[in-house]
Amino acid sequence: MRAFLASSIGVVCAAAFVLPSSTGAFAGDASVPGSTQSLPLAPLASERSADEAAQGLLKRDVRPFSLVGVIWDDPDDELHGTVQVRTRAAGTGMWSGWQSLETHNHAHAADPGTPERESRSVRGSTAPLWVGDSDAVEVRVRSEAPRAGAAVAPLPRGLRIELVDPGDDPPGGPAPAPAPGPGPEVPDTGTAADTGADTGTGADTGTDTAADPNQDQTAGTVLTPEEAASSAVNAEHASIGALEIPELSKEETEAAVETETETGAAKPYIGPRPRIVTRKGWGADEKLRERDFVYTKSVQAAFVHHSATGNNYTCQQAPSVLRSIYRYHVVSSGWRDIGYNFAVDKCGNIYEGRAGGVAKPVMGAHTLGFNSNSMGIAVLGTYSSTTPPAAAVTGIARLTAWKLGLYGKDPRGKAKLTSGGGNRYAKGTKVSLNVISGHRDGFSTECPGARLYGKLGTARTSAARYQGR
Repeated sequence: MRAFLASSIGVVCAAAFVLPSSTGAFAGDASVPGSTQSLPLAPLASERSADEAAQGLLKRDVRPFSLVGVIWDDPDDELHGTVQVRTRAAGTGMWSGWQSLETHNHAHAADPGTPERESRSVRGSTAPLWVGDSDAVEVRVRSEAPRAGAAVAPLPRGLRIELVDPGDDPPGGPAPAPAPGPGPEVPDTGTAADTGADTGTGADTGTDTAADPNQDQTAGTVLTPEEAASSAVNAEHASIGALEIPELSKEETEAAVETETETGAAKPYIGPRPRIVTRKGWGADEKLRERDFVYTKSVQAAFVHHSATGNNYTCQQAPSVLRSIYRYHVVSSGWRDIGYNFAVDKCGNIYEGRAGGVAKPVMGAHTLGFNSNSMGIAVLGTYSSTTPPAAAVTGIARLTAWKLGLYGKDPRGKAKLTSGGGNRYAKGTKVSLNVISGHRDGFSTECPGARLYGKLGTARTSAARYQGR
């Protein structure tokens, strides 16, 4: 199957869809769509020394926000130094301590030479940080030498602090499901030998199904064209405007897909489809993203990330965290959509990420150099020194057992991918990677954090068990 662009106009021809209220789809409700405040940083004279450049923002009262990040003009510039923020809680008026932002965020990006990466709107950025409801901020950015013995690097031009308000949750949004069980009891054994050849091609597991404009239009609730297009590509899994894609048993999942996988097996090894909160369910503002959907050929591997947004969130707040990341990726960083294909929260709830269809090979912007023929899964949180909850690891296993199974992949196996260019593998290099890999396997980065990376062996083995291997 070749890579292709699918226009949302081609997917959905109607100007708007009228849906039953049971879908929870509200286009004209009073919910706040979210906003971004972008404030320039300035030199901090009190912080400046002979060998150090510093910029920042002194304590400033601002409109409410919940997520922060720092951006700059040129995405090819790296910020060698530290970025720290303090925020004031809106409810108590208490100031937080200084919190550090992950500065080496360029590893999460579209591949070099792609239209998304070469867009003039793309900017350099730190990882965002979730701080909760806040109404004041202070920022300091200090440059450092990129390596021992080198001169202190200048700070990138055009530094700005981005303050993101996620807006209100969508009315009638799905409540977080109970945390899934721990899954099959298996030892953390790491990878196993690949059980099948990697052909490098993939089957499109769903068609671009256009909704019937005469179906279930009884209650007068309305979807915008952008919302309808985003939902229609999942029409084989849930009704148009659905807040979630329901969980299926393994038998129901196997009955819902074709009897042949891309490897030609008579009986596919596919894990049961997990419950997935749709973009409508977590409240994505579909007018932010670019209209078209971009696809790659197949899904040969899954790259696991941590969002590096911190662990100070509840599972009820996860949709707000996701809306904030989405807005930061698109509005602040200049990407076409959220970079990740899926997200998993600390309770194991699974969320649709980049638009285009949960079963389809949607091209993401998650692992620089390896966005083709792969998918990116972000576990919301920071897991460098914090152990990820078992429910989150189970969420990874359940999602990969299903999605990789649709493309005939053994989660314990290997995949052959070709690098699009990065700091670990030169462009054009053919690389054998684990079918479930960490971000650091494709790019020299700390992501997904040492503690989460150490759990990927468990995820691989559990995913294979879910597939019936």
